[in-house]
Amino acid sequence: MRAVWVREHGAPESVRIEEVPAPQIGDDQVLIEVKAIGVNYPDFLVIGGTYQILPPRPFSPGKDAAGIVRAVGRNASHCKPGDRVAVQLEYGAYAEQVAAKDAVCHVIPDAMSFEEAAAMGLVYQTAHFGLVERGLYQRGETVLVNGAAGGVGLAAVQIARGLGATVLAGVNNEEHAAIARENGADRVIDLARPDLRESLRAQVHAVTGGRGADVVLDPLGGAVFEASLRALAWRGRMVVIGFAAGGIPELKVNYLLVKNISVSGLQWSDYRERTPEWVRRVQTELFALYASGAIRPRVMRSFPLERYAEALALVKSGSVVGKVVLTTAR
Repeated sequence: MRAVWVREHGAPESVRIEEVPAPQIGDDQVLIEVKAIGVNYPDFLVIGGTYQILPPRPFSPGKDAAGIVRAVGRNASHCKPGDRVAVQLEYGAYAEQVAAKDAVCHVIPDAMSFEEAAAMGLVYQTAHFGLVERGLYQRGETVLVNGAAGGVGLAAVQIARGLGATVLAGVNNEEHAAIARENGADRVIDLARPDLRESLRAQVHAVTGGRGADVVLDPLGGAVFEASLRALAWRGRMVVIGFAAGGIPELKVNYLLVKNISVSGLQWSDYRERTPEWVRRVQTELFALYASGAIRPRVMRSFPLERYAEALALVKSGSVVGKVVLTTAR
């Protein structure tokens, strides 16, 4: 089978597609013929050797795939040969076949395409866990989603709206604002305004009657994190999801005390490894939201597998609205 094969860490252009042996499955695993692959920013970091979790080399990168089950181990109970599934991995998805634990495979709705399923994995799970589990969201609250046109951000806008939130979308330009509105945002917060430290809070207070946001989901970090912290309501909750803006902020914890607010972090893969049944319950809820029309993965662009470097460059540029996927059809 073909796979993007990392022998040495480096730029995406430095690795190659190779013919490698097909994976063998264990008793608790399934073999999947991959049809579509979700491209995520961490894939770029894994290839470059800068991610917090690095697999032993050589390896194939990739955390999201969708395809058809071709074989199952004797202990597999969640899917059977012929099922259309999505699978969530630590690595290995940039390949024509993957072996995965049965526990992390999810049978997808009949109406869902492989491309949508691959685009729905990591980012929608991250957004849901960030909002509900770490952000302790309660129906009817106000949620500020920063980077609202990106993969996690757009997923969070859709999920928050589907769960009854008033959604504020933090974006940098009018194109992203329009996308956020199309996907359910009630109001737009302009992250490109001068003096962000003051202007972000002023905008949030203007649309919440001076109260602030109950939950902030922040995949950006840097100055956006610091400004958003000041826009929290009393007893508000900030969830740190990533640092796509480049800067890892520092926090003066006396501010948490003064406003009775909290800041937590989310490393979603821990839930996949420690509590796969919890992840399955969330995936079932996400599929139900999809079936109701509340959420819809936005695939901005699809590339054939051999153009993986081009797809990763697009993701790295920060210009992706929604998701980019790879496909394996020759």
